[in-house]
Amino acid sequence: MGERAKPGDRSAYKVFRTIDLRWSDNDIYGHMNNVVHYSMFDTAVNAFLIENGALDMRGGSEVFLVVETGCRYHAEMAFPDRVTAGIRVAKLGNSSVRYEIGLFRNDEDIASAEGFFVHVNVDRYSRRPVPFGGKVRGVLEPLLTQP
Repeated sequence: MGERAKPGDRSAYKVFRTIDLRWSDNDIYGHMNNVVHYSMFDTAVNAFLIENGALDMRGGSEVFLVVETGCRYHAEMAFPDRVTAGIRVAKLGNSSVRYEIGLFRNDEDIASAEGFFVHVNVDRYSRRPVPFGGKVRGVLEPLLTQP
């Protein structure tokens, strides 16, 4: 096994969303359960997309499907912490995008966890990939780490 990657800092991310932890987010070990990290990734990215007009969950002809995910845990978080999710785009293809998300505990500058997921833009009914439209691409391009 190779050397473990060092946690990133806030300056590596483009946009941020704050998410308060809930009592139920803690597990029997007294810290945030690992499944909550993935929920925060989804919440941060999808809220960003909705707020910027890139996703219409109920009426849009296209939706995003998650096809791959991963997470590295660097430090514990627990209720009543406040978590800030930093978002960036590592790769933007014709119909897919790889988001990278850092979760920062309270006012810390070093990520407690870092993850990624890949969204594929698909037709709502056929579930077949479709190219990003100009609106979606315009929302995602500013988040690219390397244009």
